[in-house]
Amino acid sequence: MVGKNFSMCRATTILATLLLLVAGGSFVGRPASAQAPKVLTPEQIAEIAILSAGSRPVLTQIRRNGVERGRVSRIGPDGRSEDTRYELRFVRGDKPEKDKFRIDNKTPQAEYSLILGDGKIFGIINGSPFQPRAEATADFISQQAHSIDALLRYKENESKLASAGKDKHQGIDVNVLDLTDKANRKTRYFVSAKTYRVLWLEYEDTPPGASAPVKYMKRFYDYRYVQNTWVPYRTILTEDGKQTVETRILTVTYGVKIDDSLFQNPEAASTVNP
Repeated sequence: MVGKNFSMCRATTILATLLLLVAGGSFVGRPASAQAPKVLTPEQIAEIAILSAGSRPVLTQIRRNGVERGRVSRIGPDGRSEDTRYELRFVRGDKPEKDKFRIDNKTPQAEYSLILGDGKIFGIINGSPFQPRAEATADFISQQAHSIDALLRYKENESKLASAGKDKHQGIDVNVLDLTDKANRKTRYFVSAKTYRVLWLEYEDTPPGASAPVKYMKRFYDYRYVQNTWVPYRTILTEDGKQTVETRILTVTYGVKIDDSLFQNPEAASTVNP
């Protein structure tokens, strides 16, 4: 409890410090009521969110590579739920096209991996390479493109930010930010005006084979302090208002050395699909 209170105190202090910094200029001799800006720009809100998450230097150093393990529960069209154990290993580059991700999935039926390396996505199932289905590839890309990290790395990713104003949901004041990345993918973020954590995000996408776009929403819960950064341990994904996926992190460790061979693309891919 003491450690948690210390962390909250630290977060409050650095937020207050950045609020003074982003306002610009010196506040010497100015009244207290004028010491904080009335309206923050989208970039200032994003920078405060980055500092709240741990600060850009910490995120760059600590979260450049790591291992995340957890459980995913998917609800099918028939209402049945299927649980998957996963292990995510990643190495982030200076640019998103240099990022490397590997997700090892284990279901009651099979074990398979989806890998992003050298700008290409491929898979491995039962030790053999395969070309993932279009929907699996689209989902894999979407997980990275529409994420909290996409906002925290907006400057590195050369994404554009715009303000969508302020809002209040269930008594919570939020700043609303629209992010557009270099591939013209758009994500709307709802950032707490108190903690500057991302509470949820929204985006629209048309799945492969679909004729109309689907409205997605990701809600983030159970933020925990991990290696000087804040991480949501529970995420709920809804599609057109219906919950379809729940992800729970079991463990996450940053700064782990990861063998680059894990992300190497096999020379040939089979047509087997998981």
